Amino acid sequence: MNFIVVGCGRVGAELSFSLFKNGHQVVVVDVRQAAFNRLHPDFRGRTVEGEALSADVLERAGITKADGIAVVTNSDTMNAVIGHTIRVHYSNVKQVIVRNYDPAMRLMLESFGLQIVSSTAWGAERVQELLIDPSFRAVFSAGNGEVELYEMYISPKWDGKNLSALLDGCKDIACAALTRAGRAELPSPASTLKSGDVLTVSATLEGVKTLRTRIQEG
Repeated sequence: MNFIVVGCGRVGAELSFSLFKNGHQVVVVDVRQAAFNRLHPDFRGRTVEGEALSADVLERAGITKADGIAVVTNSDTMNAVIGHTIRVHYSNVKQVIVRNYDPAMRLMLESFGLQIVSSTAWGAERVQELLIDPSFRAVFSAGNGEVELYEMYISPKWDGKNLSALLDGCKDIACAALTRAGRAELPSPASTLKSGDVLTVSATLEGVKTLRTRIQEG
């Protein structure tokens, strides 16, 4: 696939090389030639120096053949403007992803209807989870960590009880799977739990906090 990465800072350089290693065609755009020095020595994609809001620069980067664009400069405002411009004027681009760094700017980015990735917000959520209780392992993060998939072990306190008893009164939680002896199934509220089972739930942070308390209480 053909991808364009706008911004060759730490995130842009890492992303560009990762895409390249996975066999994709990558073009990196930055306003400063010196920024390309951050790229891995083995990177074999193209680089284009210039302002990404320039139609000429985007044309040179191959915008008309791009499958996706990641806008990851260090300016949230610039990311929003570039992302919105590309989405409006280049309908052939299937995915436009923009980086958010300052949490205070997220509402502005979301107002454009853009798909955003906030490393700051996601990182804060993840660190908080690990500090509170690392036994609840997050295996997938949706959005910027507002909803995640967690794996949790059923303790002996809940052996023989059913799933509905465990989840009774718990909000913002949906059960995705119950795994026993390596075999997963879609559980029903009447499913009987056994010590050592692995329960996979989709939940907000508040939801998983409630479930954690419920499990500890038994």
